[in-house]
Amino acid sequence: MDSVVQSLLPPASDLSPSVRSFLNSKLRSNEHLSQAPTLLLELQARCGDLDQALIDLNRSLGSSLLAYASISDRAHGFLGNISSQLTCLESSTSSRSSDEQGKERVEQILGEELPALAKEVARVESVRSYAETALKLQTMIGDIEDAVSSTMKKNSWKHSLTQNSKELCLVAIKTLKLAEDILTSVTKTHPQWVHLVSAVDHRVDRALAILRPQAIADHRALLTSLGWPPPLSTRTSSTSDTGRSNEVRSPLFTMQGDLKDKYCENFFALCRLQELQRQRKSRQLEGYNRELALYQPLWVIEELVNPISLASQRHFSKWIDKPEFIFALVYKIIRDYVDSMDELLQPLVDEAMLTGYSCREEWISGMVSSLSTYLAKEIFPKYAQPDEDGVTGTQEQARVLWLHLVDLMISFDKRIKSLIEHSGILLSFEDDGNFIKASSLNVFCDRPDWLDLWAEIELSDILGKLKPETGDERNWTLKVQGAVLLSDVDDYKAPAISSAYLRCLSSVVDRCRSLPKISMRSRFLRLAGAPIIHKFLDCLLLRCQEAEGLTALTDNDALVKVATSINGARYFESVLKEWCEDVFFLEMGSNQSDQPGISVGEQNGNVHPIEGLESCIFCKEIVKLEEFRTEWAEKMSVVILRGFDAQCRDYVKNRRQWQEKGHDGWTVSKYLVGALDYLQGKISVVELNLNAVDFVGVWRSLAGGIDRLFFSGILISNVKFHDGGVERFGSDLEVLYGAFGAWCLRPEGFFPKVSEGLKLLKMRVEELQNSFAGDEWMKENGIRHLSVTEAEKIVKSRVFTS
Repeated sequence: MDSVVQSLLPPASDLSPSVRSFLNSKLRSNEHLSQAPTLLLELQARCGDLDQALIDLNRSLGSSLLAYASISDRAHGFLGNISSQLTCLESSTSSRSSDEQGKERVEQILGEELPALAKEVARVESVRSYAETALKLQTMIGDIEDAVSSTMKKNSWKHSLTQNSKELCLVAIKTLKLAEDILTSVTKTHPQWVHLVSAVDHRVDRALAILRPQAIADHRALLTSLGWPPPLSTRTSSTSDTGRSNEVRSPLFTMQGDLKDKYCENFFALCRLQELQRQRKSRQLEGYNRELALYQPLWVIEELVNPISLASQRHFSKWIDKPEFIFALVYKIIRDYVDSMDELLQPLVDEAMLTGYSCREEWISGMVSSLSTYLAKEIFPKYAQPDEDGVTGTQEQARVLWLHLVDLMISFDKRIKSLIEHSGILLSFEDDGNFIKASSLNVFCDRPDWLDLWAEIELSDILGKLKPETGDERNWTLKVQGAVLLSDVDDYKAPAISSAYLRCLSSVVDRCRSLPKISMRSRFLRLAGAPIIHKFLDCLLLRCQEAEGLTALTDNDALVKVATSINGARYFESVLKEWCEDVFFLEMGSNQSDQPGISVGEQNGNVHPIEGLESCIFCKEIVKLEEFRTEWAEKMSVVILRGFDAQCRDYVKNRRQWQEKGHDGWTVSKYLVGALDYLQGKISVVELNLNAVDFVGVWRSLAGGIDRLFFSGILISNVKFHDGGVERFGSDLEVLYGAFGAWCLRPEGFFPKVSEGLKLLKMRVEELQNSFAGDEWMKENGIRHLSVTEAEKIVKSRVFTS
């Protein structure tokens, strides 16, 4: 029997090495011979499948050849027609005579037949190019579909042919890349071939729908065999933010031999598939905003993040009331394995030529994104619900928990940012989606109502802390020592309460900086920061109104109270202006102005913006602070001027003193002494308590008011000035100028009307009678602030004695 079997089998030397290896693996001993019938059936099924595949390929090749032959025949016919027309053209031009008929024929050929011929040649060339491109793409897509089909069949067999399957997968990806290159070229050079591109895209989409899940499934199987995800609990852990525990070692570092080769091959396949997908999207989205749609998380990193995130969420469910444990665990996972992303996976991504990706950033942003998703689903709804119930005790507790959670998130984001920058590369993605995903605060991106709630809680907490400080009168009497929050050294004489409000506003700004999007920062600052400024301004206004209501600002204490409020407003305004020069605030202001359908006036509440601060987010508040200062500084000037008017009423009404022919020996009129004493006393109080900038406005306003008072009450009130009266009036003005001489070099320049009126009174009679001739004469004599009528009236009041 054995001899019969031997006679039926070919010699072992005639078998190929692969067949011998296959038989040795399947028929190792006599016991395996019983499985020979099953093996035979399996091989016959395989042979049947291969025969059928060969028949399909032959049929496809035959149809392709027939299509090519048909197109070739048509092209041959077109070229033959062109050749015959060229022959006719040659014969007609060679036998051309000089008669009129020959000329007309030549013109017809050159004007009609040649352009038509050129157009036909171009059409034939386009048809030929289309046919060649279509045939090439048909062949490639056929190869891709065959490779994908073979891959699926091989995966369904009981015996393992993994190596061949991976080779077929890589061949399919390579062919897909070539096909995509052709489609990209076709899109640019022949945009009218839309139907061809659409048909190819449809078939490629079907192939990718099979290849990607298969590649991801193989990748997950490899990760499972590597022991990923690793256990989350370890005996020791590094306490350094950037260090890594010696006992926490990534399973990726333990790969060796065939397992490492298989992982790398599968890694390359996934990376090339993703790059191919990005290239196809870039072509399909040509002409649109591609930046938003092209970015996708790195698939290979996603497959590392997802299983470890699911494993960690089993622990999260136990720590709903202890969120600090959640953040600690996520940070530990990120830190422990981030180095393996840099050292092992980044070179593979670079080798796969997948540009624009950092494995370190992708790992961190993927883990943070999964944490944000968990917070949005499980933590924040539970913290926000008590606030909706309206139960006071529960509501207060929820507010405390909410602020504690936000503090943890801000602290976590700062550590994450430090971890990203630890690689030596500064953050390069603060303006794109990666920065948002690397921040746990991106939970507020999809829930602006939670951002509003946070701003409300933050504002309520800050105003609660400021309430006792605002009511403490010592904070209004003590001054801020130097410019605490300013780069200059001006003494604003601001009350300590202004510094307290600014510290609270600064804390809101610092918390706002952690938000990942400019629009979110702007919204948060408008909701939680601007009301602090409004509250401070309300407090200043209330104190000024109380002082005005009690004494109408006639009392020195009332003036001091108003001056203190003005100082606080000036200091606050100066700090805000300096902040608004920072890029952080300029970005938020420009983000506001970029909102469609909103004008600058509507953004600032129809307040006229300050020049240079139009785009500042606090422009409206700065304008209101400035208006407050201006209004109350003017009120102080008016009150002092009113008191001065009352004190010098007898002086103004005493007309006889200007008709005296001689001087009575007084340096200043006795009726003016009390008024000047009152003026100096009030100005001294204001100068002592008001900041230097606003004080300048007060004394200049006073000077202007006194100028108008003396001009209207004395110079143009139909009095008669004799020589002694002119001398007395000049002496009084010199004393008045001296009261303002401490703050300027030429005080008479701030009393333009009375100074020029006195100048006219001092002129000789010859100058006035012979030279007075209207505007020109006034300009020549330096009279620029008086009208001709006013000047004539003053001149007529002068009485000259012989």
